[in-house]
Parts: sequence; structure tokens; C-alpha cells
Amino acid sequence: MILGDNMLETIYEDTKQGMQKSLDALKKDYTTLRTGKVMPSILDNVTVDYYGTATPLSQVASITTPDATTINVSPWEKHLVADIEKAIAAANIGVNPNNNGEAVQLFFPPMTQDQRKESVKGAKSMTDNAKVAIRNIRKNSNDKVKKFLKDKEITEDESKKAQAEIQKITDTYVAKADDMFKTKESEIMKI
Repeated sequence: MILGDNMLETIYEDTKQGMQKSLDALKKDYTTLRTGKVMPSILDNVTVDYYGTATPLSQVASITTPDATTINVSPWEKHLVADIEKAIAAANIGVNPNNNGEAVQLFFPPMTQDQRKESVKGAKSMTDNAKVAIRNIRKNSNDKVKKFLKDKEITEDESKKAQAEIQKITDTYVAKADDMFKTKESEIMKI
């Protein structure tokens, strides 16, 4: 049944795309976690009043990490230093900004073992949420296959084969999420 095959291929592709989006969201969630090395992405949600417009920090300054515990924010216009300092303080990211007149520096204390364990717990929770999303996509895909069977657009055998294929896709993406977690965990625990 050619029509059935095309419909099923579409379901497989949609399933893969949805599951990949779950992994992409997980990767983005991971950037909010603190690891052993500070990441400039910790400032992604900070905005500065730039001529009356709330502007992302990265669009008014260069953000560098000279070492594992320091972030340096150098504004492209000197008069913004005080505004940047205020915006970072208001963002409450866990450290106080230091203004030296030229730039704003953030000095993060090295993470304690307990902080690292808490960060790993956060990563585990994020990973579990992604796996739930992946399983929900599997359920939706299986429901579509069952509807095709009910509407007699595919046979019982095609339905079983399609659900097995969807399970194989699901297993692949769950394994990818687990691998991402293992990588993140080792990154967080590395001193």
C-alpha cells in the first residue's frame, strides 16, 4: 500500500524532528547551569537600557572569560559601564559586579562539591523532562498510526511494524539525551 507507506514515512520524519527539538531545548537548558568554568551564556538574559531600549548585553559590550572563574564585560561605549553594572546586579546571577571605570568584572568563587552535585541534579531533572517530551512525541505518533489502522488506511501488520519503528526512533533519542547528560555531568564534576 503506497499511500500507507508515504503516510508512515511522514510520521517517522515528524517524530524525528520533534524529538530533535526536545534535544535542542535540552542543550539550551544546559547553558543555564553553572559548571566548573563560568560561561558567558550566564549573562544571556541580562538587558541594558541603551538609549531607551532594553538591549541584550551582548549587543552593547564584548563578553570574555579570561579564566575559569572570571567574566569581563567591556562596553563599546564607556558611558554604559554604570548601566551594565546595575543591570548585572539586578539580574541576580550570584555575584556582585565590579566596575573599574573601563569594564565590569564578575569574579565567581570556585564551585564547591555540594554546588557541583546540585548542578548535576538540575541537569538530571532537565534530561528527565526532555525524555518525557520524547515519550509524549512517541505516544502522539503511535496514536496517528492507530488512527490510520482504525480508518483502514493501513493493515494490522503495517501498524505493528510502524509502532516498532517509532519505538526504535524513541530509543535512539532517549539514548542521545542520556549521552548528553553524561557529558554534562562530567563537565560539571571536572575540577
